[in-house]
Amino acid sequence: MREFDYRRAHDVTGAVALLAADPDARYLGGGTNLVDLMKTGVERPALLVDVRELPLDRIEPTADGGLRIGATVTNSDLAVHPEVRRHYPALTQALLAGASGQLRNMATVGGNLLQRTRCGYFTDLSQPCNKRAPGTGCPAVAGEHHNHAVLGASDHCVAVHPSDMGVALTALDAVVSYESADGPGEVPVTDFYLPVGDTPHRETALPPGALITQVTLPAASVAARSRYRKVRERASYAFAIGSVAAALTIEDGRIREARLALGAVASRPWRARAAEAVLTGAPADGATFAAAADAELAAARPLPHNGYKVTLMRNLVVSVLTELAGEDAR
Repeated sequence: MREFDYRRAHDVTGAVALLAADPDARYLGGGTNLVDLMKTGVERPALLVDVRELPLDRIEPTADGGLRIGATVTNSDLAVHPEVRRHYPALTQALLAGASGQLRNMATVGGNLLQRTRCGYFTDLSQPCNKRAPGTGCPAVAGEHHNHAVLGASDHCVAVHPSDMGVALTALDAVVSYESADGPGEVPVTDFYLPVGDTPHRETALPPGALITQVTLPAASVAARSRYRKVRERASYAFAIGSVAAALTIEDGRIREARLALGAVASRPWRARAAEAVLTGAPADGATFAAAADAELAAARPLPHNGYKVTLMRNLVVSVLTELAGEDAR
C-alpha cells in the first residue's frame, strides 16, 4: 500500500478545502470500499480526509414530510430508523440485504453511493480496464461477464454498480446534496450517476472534490407501499445478480402511481421509466406487470454469457409487483 497522509476534518468547509488543495486526496467515511481498493492498489490517495466526525450523522424530518439523511449516518442506523421503516420500507430492505452486519455498522450513506464496481478486471491491476485506466480497453466484453450489464452499457465498459441502497433511493426519487469549493449544490439520484458512454472513469455528476453532505427523501405516499428484492448467488452476504425496488399506489384495481428501479443490470441504478409508463393507469394484474417488464427490457443488450439476466429480471419485476398488488388487496 502506498504511504499516505491522514487528516481529520472538523467542519465541512475545512474538509472540502483539504481536497481542493490536493487532487490526490480522498474522503474517508467507513472505508469499507476505499480501504479495500487501497490494498489492491486501485486507489492510491496521497491524503485521507476523515469525515466521520463531521456533524452529518442525523436523520431528520423535512418541513414537507420527507426525510433528511446525513451523509455519515451508518447503514445500520438508517436501516432501523422508525421513520424509514414506516414510510420507506424498500430502503430498509435494501440496506439489510446489502452487506453483513459488521459492514453495515461501518458503511456510511455517502460512501455507499460512491462505492465502485466489483468487476474483477477493475480490481486486478494486471488487467486493462477503461474505468481504472482510460483507453486501455474492457476485457470483460469478451471475457468473464456473467454478472455484468445488460442495459446502458457500451463497448468501453460493461461493469455494474454494486449498491443496493442506491437502487432503492433511485426508485424513491431521493436527492443528493453536496458541498464543493464553489459552494453547495444538489442533484437527483436519477442524475447522480453518469451514463457509461466512452468515459466510464467519470462515474458521478459531483464536481471535483465535492463532499456529499446529505440525502433527502421527498414525502411520497407511494413510498409507504414499497419493496426491495435482491437475487444473489448465495443466501449469505453477496452482491446482487439482479434486484428490484418498486412502489405502487393502487385505486379501484388500477395503478395510480408506480416507481421502479433495477439493480445489477447497468453501470448505475436503473430507473425503469418505460415500465413505469406502462404501469401508470393500467390494471394491477399479471398481464400489466409482464408488459411493463417487457417494455423496460426491450432495450437489453446482453453479452454471450449474461443473457440469463433478462429472464431473471422479467420474472423478478413481475414477482415483486404482484406481491405489492396483493398487499393492496389485503
